[in-house]
Amino acid sequence: MVTFHLAEDEVNKPVIFTRQKISPRSNKESEYHFTEGFKVTDDVKAAFDKNGYVIIRSLLSGEETRKLTEALESDEGVKTKSYGRDDTGGRKTKTVLWNNVGNDITGVVARTEKVAGTFEQLLGGEVYHYHSKVIMKEARTGGAHLWHQDYGYWYENGCMYPNMGTVWIAVDKADRGNGCLKIIPGSHRAGRVDHVRVGDQAGADLERVAELEKALGLFHVEIDPGDALFFHSNILHRSDQNSSDRRRWAFLVAYNRADNNPVYKHHHPQYTPLSKLPNAAILECSTVTDLTGKDFFSLDRDFSLGSLDKKA
Repeated sequence: MVTFHLAEDEVNKPVIFTRQKISPRSNKESEYHFTEGFKVTDDVKAAFDKNGYVIIRSLLSGEETRKLTEALESDEGVKTKSYGRDDTGGRKTKTVLWNNVGNDITGVVARTEKVAGTFEQLLGGEVYHYHSKVIMKEARTGGAHLWHQDYGYWYENGCMYPNMGTVWIAVDKADRGNGCLKIIPGSHRAGRVDHVRVGDQAGADLERVAELEKALGLFHVEIDPGDALFFHSNILHRSDQNSSDRRRWAFLVAYNRADNNPVYKHHHPQYTPLSKLPNAAILECSTVTDLTGKDFFSLDRDFSLGSLDKKA
């Protein structure tokens, strides 16, 4: 069952028809609320196919979000493997990235039905864990990410088709003030855009981005802790620097469809079967900070591989 919620100021508001494009934020066509028994209905799938994303509010409960957050903040957890990259504007965003799900709470979340199972329904087939990361935009110092498509990088890794995507789970509230994600709805249908190096990052052709933004509009993904954005690998997205006094952390899980196995080995995994878990496994997980076998990205070791997938 999918529930919709209208803000008080939207109730009884007169409808005015103009030539201006109505954003998905206004008509809620890509926004849903998680309840137990949530399924990807035909409407949810249609919204994902049209806009390249869906937002599922409260995908993680308050208790699940607190457990994940405490693990990410732990001095024994994944943050000990973080690295920073220059955003060409004088700031850096800290990131930690790993290839294998492992046994900790992050791996459990990535294997649950409501995360991995939902993406299987959205992408139309079995998926496997491509990699996970935590992006840590600290208050007043967090860097920006350029306009890009994830498939702009993953194409270079031998993935033949863009049958891939990412779940972006808010650890902190993300809004315009602290550098939330910005996307161009429907831009995944334009196909892969050329990407070029800009400092430590790689960005999409800005002339093409500007034309797509004029045609399709811009959407700020403002979400609360526990909310999740499921987005297609070809959706154009970026985020600004965090100049606020609030940090903006997010936990991301990238999936590849099983039948899209990379045609050559690279620094992210080829097809590895993913054993999914029931949603209850999150609260039942007792190994919250186990780093065993996760295969963390190393800036010194892996940057020399030459892939564009260094910022993701």
